[in-house]
Amino acid sequence: MRIHIETYGCTRNKADAEIMEALLLNAGYEISDLDSADYVIVNTCAVKDPTEHHMSRRIKELLDGGKRVIVTGCLPHINPKVIDERVSAILGVKSIDRIGDAIRLAEEGEKLISIEQRSVDKLELPRIWKSSVAFVVPISEGCLNACTYCGTRFARGVLKSYAPEKVVKWVKEALARGYKEIQLSSEDTGCYGFDIGTNLAELLDEITAIEGEFRVRVGMMNPNHVIKFLDELVDVYKDEKIYKFLHLPVQSGDNEILRLMARTYTVEEFEEIVGAFRRKIPGLNLNTDIIVGFPGETEEAFQNTVALIERVRPDKINVSRFSPRPGTLAAKMKNQVVGWRAKERSRYLHRLRLSISYEINKKLVGRELEVLTHGQGQKGGIEGRTMNYKDIILPGAPVGEFVKVKVTKATATYLMGELVE
Repeated sequence: MRIHIETYGCTRNKADAEIMEALLLNAGYEISDLDSADYVIVNTCAVKDPTEHHMSRRIKELLDGGKRVIVTGCLPHINPKVIDERVSAILGVKSIDRIGDAIRLAEEGEKLISIEQRSVDKLELPRIWKSSVAFVVPISEGCLNACTYCGTRFARGVLKSYAPEKVVKWVKEALARGYKEIQLSSEDTGCYGFDIGTNLAELLDEITAIEGEFRVRVGMMNPNHVIKFLDELVDVYKDEKIYKFLHLPVQSGDNEILRLMARTYTVEEFEEIVGAFRRKIPGLNLNTDIIVGFPGETEEAFQNTVALIERVRPDKINVSRFSPRPGTLAAKMKNQVVGWRAKERSRYLHRLRLSISYEINKKLVGRELEVLTHGQGQKGGIEGRTMNYKDIILPGAPVGEFVKVKVTKATATYLMGELVE
């Protein structure tokens, strides 16, 4: 029996896909390409409305092409109504350990549907080890927020942090197998450990104490949690094994909109966190997220967001137009922003973002930087990451190595460089 897995969305989904692949191989199934597959597992994302539409279309397209399809990931939790009834099975994010059962039952003519909130420690499940430079280690599942626009929390549930010793064990195993980059993944790394009496800074202390030359990329963290242990986190970020990369979503530069979003921090607290990191971490690569067109966002509120971006000048901004998700409070709010205005605001912020990013990146031209090479890049050449996790393209370089590079060109989204002899 041949199985093909298509994965969409975040690094958590990538890790879940590797768990399912290991479970299937252990059960005697073969992982194959799409054309020869008996079943296709579509590991879905549904964070935004356009993404949900893409997932629904892809499932239908595979079914119309004669494939038997099993749907996993966030879509079954967020909007199961858009899943084609012809699929062979539906598994939620906490039921991926039942993937073998889903195929067995499908072969017997039964459809397994399992989207309940089960307690599954995914660090107890096997993982497939791929030939790669980076390895994703989940540190928790779920979150402690109740953002009024978010559907993902319906899928991932309330925070469940994995024991530090289990996380460290997976990191050591990955390093022993030759991985050079560890990507710590969670819905919100900032609240890691709050349910088990520890925090992210303490976990990073344990990881950076592991011997060897490697780098750690810390995933997204929300400001309302980071500020509770800010000094401790900034101090551990000084360690050379941690990428100087901070993904800190602000979502809006207006405190009233943040209140409507139930983000439970203020613009001033966001700026306090950024300031603390920048004072102690030279060359910090700051990424943030902005939602435009949230219900009630007036022109004044939007201009407050623009002013924040111009003050803080992040290296990268992920701009999204508000997308009402089923079952969320925001979907029912009054004062919905018309589509054309949200699109106009999105375009304005995108242009501003590119301008700021280019100005930051061009200052790196001519500098010599350390880079970890990852492999063949989509833009050609060999793709690598600088020590503050900026994307750089090299004409040629050994893969999976730390190399010295001179930056020769900058764009708004990536750098180009050459090896320094």
